[in-house]
Amino acid sequence: QVQLVESGGGLAQAGGSLRLSCAASTSGHTFSEYTMAWFRQAPGKARRFVVGITWLTSSTHYADSVQGRFAVSRDNAKNTMYLEMSNLKPEDTAIYYCAAKFKGGYTTLLDSNNYDYWGQGTQVTVSS
Repeated sequence: QVQLVESGGGLAQAGGSLRLSCAASTSGHTFSEYTMAWFRQAPGKARRFVVGITWLTSSTHYADSVQGRFAVSRDNAKNTMYLEMSNLKPEDTAIYYCAAKFKGGYTTLLDSNNYDYWGQGTQVTVSS
């Protein structure tokens, strides 16, 4: 079982920065054994992949829309994943969710259906 709690969302101006955190509580397996990802959902739109980071190798994959602006990292000692968001744009406005999949492979990153656990989400609003 994994419980995920996102934090760090809020209001930012276009061009600004925010840092999101996803704190995990695990039982049975360690945080390091979970592939993690961030998804986001804008009003009236489907949930979409933002970035993923695999277990073991911490390989990453970014959506084209955030490549070069967002940076994902994980601290296995703190059971936490981070998302550094910079040069924010109004179109980044969404609820951001973190997700976890036990020993998920790189090819499973993009599909939300592959993830077993989800957080409650944190709102990010970017004003123009």
